[in-house]
Amino acid sequence: QVQLVESGGGLVQPGGSLRLSCAVSGTIFSINFMGWYRQVPGKERELVATFISGDSTTYAGPVKGRFTMSRDNAKNAMYLQMNSLKPEDTAVYYCAAQVRDYSWRSLEVWGQGTLVTVSS
Repeated sequence: QVQLVESGGGLVQPGGSLRLSCAVSGTIFSINFMGWYRQVPGKERELVATFISGDSTTYAGPVKGRFTMSRDNAKNAMYLQMNSLKPEDTAVYYCAAQVRDYSWRSLEVWGQGTLVTVSS
C-alpha cells in the first residue's frame, strides 16, 4: 500500500522557521505530481506549493518568497521549508502526490497532515 508519511510540524514563534518532510512509503514506479496544501478549520484546503515542470515550482501568493519546496528523488521525498512564519500560516499542512505503481495504476495519495501553529 502506498502512503505519504509527513513530519516536521509544531509550534513556532512569529518570524521563525519550520521544515516539513513528506516521504513515499511503499513501492512505486514514478511520481507524477507533488504538492503541499494547508487547511484552516472551517475553510477550504488551499494549495501552497507544487512542482510544475521538472524542478520548477509555483507558490501561492501569501507564501511566495517565504516558503521553498524541494524534493529528493532518490528518497521519493519532498520538503517544505517555511521561513518568516506568520500567525496566518497556522494550519494543518498536507502533502499530496500522484504516483504510478508497477501495476500501472495511477494513485492519488495524501499525507496524514501535520499541524503548524505560529504563535507567541
